[in-house]
Amino acid sequence: MADTITDIDNSPEVISSSAMRRQMLKEFWFYFSENRGAVIGLFVFLALVFVAVFAGLIAPHSPFEQHRDAVLVPPIWTDGGRAGYLLGTDPVGRDILSRLIYGAQYSLFIGIFVTTLSLVGGILVGLIAGYYRGWVDTVIMRVMDIILAFPSLLLALVLVAILGPSLTNGMIAIALTLQPHFVRLTRAAVMAEKSRDYVTAARLAGAGPIRLMFRTILPNCTAPLIVQATLSFSNAILDAAALGFLGMGAQPPAPEWGTMLAEAREFILRAWWVVTFPGLAILITVLAINLMGDGLRDALDPKLKRS
Repeated sequence: MADTITDIDNSPEVISSSAMRRQMLKEFWFYFSENRGAVIGLFVFLALVFVAVFAGLIAPHSPFEQHRDAVLVPPIWTDGGRAGYLLGTDPVGRDILSRLIYGAQYSLFIGIFVTTLSLVGGILVGLIAGYYRGWVDTVIMRVMDIILAFPSLLLALVLVAILGPSLTNGMIAIALTLQPHFVRLTRAAVMAEKSRDYVTAARLAGAGPIRLMFRTILPNCTAPLIVQATLSFSNAILDAAALGFLGMGAQPPAPEWGTMLAEAREFILRAWWVVTFPGLAILITVLAINLMGDGLRDALDPKLKRS
């Protein structure tokens, strides 16, 4: 029995499959690493993940703790700065660095929740539209066109106004505005793959519609969806920050970057640091994720690969 197991593990099929996966990973990293901006974006994103996961150990103070004797303290390198508050404090004496660090948790949670919700919903609807076509496709795509006809932030504001201002409702609204992009991508990919020989062979072999959609067609449509998911991740963070700035997203005293901007906008002329650092955090995070998305597109799209 042991000899049989050993033979199976060392079979040419298993070795070939493992070698093929390693070769695909090497090829992916080769094309991804050619884009230096994408590599920089990847490291910045990994740093953001590290900061978010270990926020409790990295942050010097609680994000909600108010130091009444340190209101609007400037950053440490300016006159009046203090060693205990590297980036200064806000109008109620909370440490800005600690709030930025904990704000990374909000940003990652928003990006993951919104992207997952819009991706799953978009794939399901896009598969149905692209596979069944006919009136089902027409109805679905006209609804998607109506959603895309509105500016995404304006539509999100309307939905949040209906549902009520909160971080959860804001994320749901943003996911609904991003979903049409996944629907259109999935539909186009399914329509292109549906007529291929391997799908016809699976259908003749007795595969039903569910198996054809999810086991046969969908695995071959993942490359554009991965790229779109990366870009939607950054859009979700940016839109959530905009909703927070307008008072329709995360509510004070949550250390969400957009909410921090909203709380500090009246002090923009007398305390520049209270708006500059949250704005830079949003800028750097969104830019890093967009650069990663460009690298993923270069690595996953065969048309963009250079020989």
